[in-house]
Parts: sequence; structure tokens; C-alpha cells
Amino acid sequence: MRRTKEEAEKTRLALLASAERLFLERGVAHTSLDQIARDAGVTRGAVYWHFQNKSHLFHDLLDQVRLPPEQLAERLRAGDQAQPLEALRNMCVDALQGLASDTQKQRIFTILLHRCEFTDDIRDAAERHDAFVRMVIELFERQFQTVAPRLREGITPRLAALALHGLVLGLFSDWTRDPSLFASEQETSALFEALLRGLVTDWPA
Repeated sequence: MRRTKEEAEKTRLALLASAERLFLERGVAHTSLDQIARDAGVTRGAVYWHFQNKSHLFHDLLDQVRLPPEQLAERLRAGDQAQPLEALRNMCVDALQGLASDTQKQRIFTILLHRCEFTDDIRDAAERHDAFVRMVIELFERQFQTVAPRLREGITPRLAALALHGLVLGLFSDWTRDPSLFASEQETSALFEALLRGLVTDWPA
């Protein structure tokens, strides 16, 4: 029984690896489950044993590199509660640095940001991804709510959260397109420092 479970997991990982490779080469919309099965050296039936459909497979592929919102929230809670924005800044910097040091993250985020059209066959995955994005923005907003009096006039916690998320998303998109745009931890940190100076009245220069 143990061997059977190990073999099943090995097959599942092989299918995810083949999907990752083909999605990166051809794009999500132009890759079929049949092609993934052939690339992995298994039958189409084996694909459906592990994944309900293409949307399910794509969602599991993204989950290999996305931290669940619960873990993100726990990390923010574990930070210095006297400095909630510093904890948020550090988490964002670490996310960019993690992208630069992890080749699988680079491939999967390249697929998500540059090789993916959310067509009908992955609509469920698209909806789950949208829900994930909303939860991340809500986490950001809660951090900004703790320092609402320090925000510049006209900047609400919601606007600040949207601005920060927009920067993170833009940097991920730009870096996966051209890693030479910014490389060092100092450069990455400076980008977030510049945004926070524009949002928070007493953010140090």
C-alpha cells in the first residue's frame, strides 16, 4: 500500500512537472491534458485519476509556489507588532528575493503572468486565484489599519493596501520578464521604501 501511494505521488508530480514545462513553452491555453499525459509518459486516465480537469491541475501548480493566506497572516502576526509596516515591508522584500533565488517560482510565475489566458477550461482556477488576491489585499489592509493615523491625508488603509499589492504584482511581472531590472536586496528594499514614504507621514527617509 505504501509503495502504491508513493508511486501515485510520483505520477502526480511528474504530471505537474510536464504541465509546468509545456505551459511555459506553449502557454496554458495551447496545452491540452493529452499533451501533458504524453509528455509525462502516462495515460490520459492517469491524469484524471489525480486531477479533475485542467483547471484543477493549474490550481495545484500555482499552489506549489504560493503561500496560503493563513501562513502569510501568521508571518505578519509573528513580526514586531510595534512595527506592523516594517513586518509587511520585510515580507514583500523576502517575496521578491525568494523569486530571484527559486527557479521553480520563476517558471510558475512566468506562466501565471505571461503565458496564461484565463479561458473557460481554467475558469475555476481563475476564480480561486482572484479569491487569493483579494485575501492578500485584505491582509495588507489590516496591517495598514493598525497605523491609520500615520497615513497621509486622503490615503485610506484600503488605498494603501491596493498600492502595495500593485507594486508587488508589478515587480513580479517585470522581474519575470527581465531579471536585470533590479537584482540586489538593497534595490528591492528601496522600491518598497519609496512607496511607503509616499503613504506614511513619518516613514524615515
